[in-house]
Amino acid sequence: MEKLKLKILTKEQLLISLDRLTRFKETEVKYSRVFCDILTTNLISPKYKRYELENMDAEKLKDLVEILINYSVRELGLVSADKDYLINKRLYEYENSVFKLSSVAKKFLDNKICYGAISSLIDENSVKNLQWVKMLATCDDIEICRQNMGLHYPLSKIIIAEGATEEVLLPEFAKFGGYDFDKNGVHIISAGGKNQVVKLYYKLSESLKLPIFVLLDKDAIDNLEEIKPKLREIDKIHLLNCGEFEDLLPLELVKRSLDYALNNISIIEQDLFNEPLPRAKVLEEIFKTRGMHEFKKVEFAQIVKNNIHSQLDISPEIRSIIEELRLLDGKVTEFEEI
Repeated sequence: MEKLKLKILTKEQLLISLDRLTRFKETEVKYSRVFCDILTTNLISPKYKRYELENMDAEKLKDLVEILINYSVRELGLVSADKDYLINKRLYEYENSVFKLSSVAKKFLDNKICYGAISSLIDENSVKNLQWVKMLATCDDIEICRQNMGLHYPLSKIIIAEGATEEVLLPEFAKFGGYDFDKNGVHIISAGGKNQVVKLYYKLSESLKLPIFVLLDKDAIDNLEEIKPKLREIDKIHLLNCGEFEDLLPLELVKRSLDYALNNISIIEQDLFNEPLPRAKVLEEIFKTRGMHEFKKVEFAQIVKNNIHSQLDISPEIRSIIEELRLLDGKVTEFEEI
């Protein structure tokens, strides 16, 4: 290989790169993107254009990144206790358990990058996937470590939902029901609409080995029918019985959240909940009459999340969704009383 001129990656760059490499994303895509980014910013000579890196032989691309990262690690004085590259081996095994790996992805994963040295920078304030990476070098049973420490990783199943409300609230409701997403490796994705749910399911079902739980609003019957022909045996679809996820929230929880956000709602505004309107429309009207900013589902979901106090705040259908998620684990126990 020709002589290289390198710019050392900072500790922050090393952590950011490792973070991006271990998030939930198709293996070849994330490794190619991160590797190209590293070489674009830190390989001084020879200088490659972005498209040259993207079309470079996978083995050569990996080798360049390996040299650059390991050089940076040495220059920064970072020391690794992982002499056998156990983290690298376990990352390979993990990605292979989650995705159907392409030959390119396998080449990227088969590396001697000093992850052990980088892991010395990870602490209790680091994001969960980085804490998980650090545990890979020392924990005999990583699933038990995930359960004990709430690491989120390794992932065991994926939820695809229409909007951010589900992404914010469903994990919190599940936690109150004794099914902690972080302890059980459940990862939820907001697709951004029912049509996007279908597209994302099509894509993931082709490459993913994990079970997928699809959560759709009541009006997404056509989208449900689009998914059914491609539905795998390990997957599950739940079509809401009423409207959107906001309509599943117990009324007392919604009112408590509004009181918290608006400093008490009037009797007239409370009467709006008796109207046969979608919950989101009622909330939009209340925010408008109060002269507040535009009602935003995500912001209100965060307020609701902070006002969930007990299992009494979990509606019957949300309980049903949580139980269906348990069943994908093979857990058939009744809703846990805590």
